[in-house]
Amino acid sequence: MKITIDELQEYLFDHYKNGGVDQSLFMKLVEEIGEVAEVLNKKAGRKSADQEDLQTQLGNELADVIHYTIAIAALNSIDMNDVIISKDKTASIKYNHRVNLEQFVKDCRTNNKE
Repeated sequence: MKITIDELQEYLFDHYKNGGVDQSLFMKLVEEIGEVAEVLNKKAGRKSADQEDLQTQLGNELADVIHYTIAIAALNSIDMNDVIISKDKTASIKYNHRVNLEQFVKDCRTNNKE
């Protein structure tokens, strides 16, 4: 199953709307970023990893980072889909990218219909 950013944002708003607090969600986000750093340190050999499945751990920690980021946006009525597209357009111009995210997605969707 594939989900959209909008669907995730609506789900997390529904989940946190009656008790989600920006500060506590932000603290969880920071904690999860620290856990991403820990896994990356293990993958790079800077920390011991024993027999851990680092790829799965990294995926799980990155999912947590996305979860708390989108939850904070949802509680603050920030449409992350629009923000991501807008920021990418600006970055694409600034860094002279060949294609921006919006065009890339349009091209992919067109190619998938053929």
